[in-house]
Amino acid sequence: MPSQQSILGRIAQLARANINSLIDAAEDPQVMLDQMIRDYTNGIQEAEAAVAQTIGGLRMMEDDVREDENAAAEWGGKAKAASAKADELRAAGQTADAEKFDNLARLALKKQIDFEQEAAALKPTVASQTEVVAKLRSGLDAMKGKLDDLKSKRDELVARARIADAQNQVQDAIKSVDMTDPTSEIGRFEDKIRREEAKARGAAELAASSLDAQFEDLDTAQDDAEVEARLAGLKGTGA
Repeated sequence: MPSQQSILGRIAQLARANINSLIDAAEDPQVMLDQMIRDYTNGIQEAEAAVAQTIGGLRMMEDDVREDENAAAEWGGKAKAASAKADELRAAGQTADAEKFDNLARLALKKQIDFEQEAAALKPTVASQTEVVAKLRSGLDAMKGKLDDLKSKRDELVARARIADAQNQVQDAIKSVDMTDPTSEIGRFEDKIRREEAKARGAAELAASSLDAQFEDLDTAQDDAEVEARLAGLKGTGA
C-alpha cells in the first residue's frame, strides 16, 4: 500500500489536471480522454483504499484513547474507594488495615496516571491522522468531480465528432453534386439538339434550292418551246 504522502500527491496532481489543455494537445482527444478516465478510476480506487486504511487506523487509535480514558476513570474510582475505606478503618482505630487500603489507593492512582498518559500520548497522533483523513477525503472528492468532468467531456466530444463527421459527409455529397451538375449536361444536350436542328434546316434549304432549280429548268424548256413554236409560225406565214 503506497504511503499517505504519495497518495496525497497523486490525488493533488490528478485533481489539478487541466483537461482542456490536454485535449487541445492530443492527436486523438477521445482516446486520450478514455485513458485519463482509466487513470482517474484507478487513482480513485487507490485513494479509496488509502483513505479506508487511514480511517481504520484512526478509529483504532480513537478506540485506544477511549479505552485508556475509561481505564483511567475506573482506576480513579478504585483509588477513591480504597482511600475512603482506609479513612474509615483509620477512624475505627484499624491503622494497619487502613494503611493497606491507602497502598491500594496509591497503586490505583498510579494505574490511573499511566492510562491518562497513554491517552495523552495518543491524542496528537489522533489529531494528525484526523487531518490526513480530511485531506484524503477532500482529494478523493476532487478526483471524483474531475472524473465526472472527464466523462462529460468525453461524451460531448464523441457527440461533436459525430456531428462533424455527418456535416463533412453532407459537404462531400454537395461537392459530388456540383462536380456532376445536371444543368451542365442539359446544356450540352441542348447544344446537340440545336446542331441537329441547324443541320435539318440546312438540309431543307438545300432541298428547296434543288427543287427551285428544277422548276427553273422547266420554265426555261417551256420558254424554248414557245420560241420554237413562234419561229415555226413565222416560217409558215412566210411560206
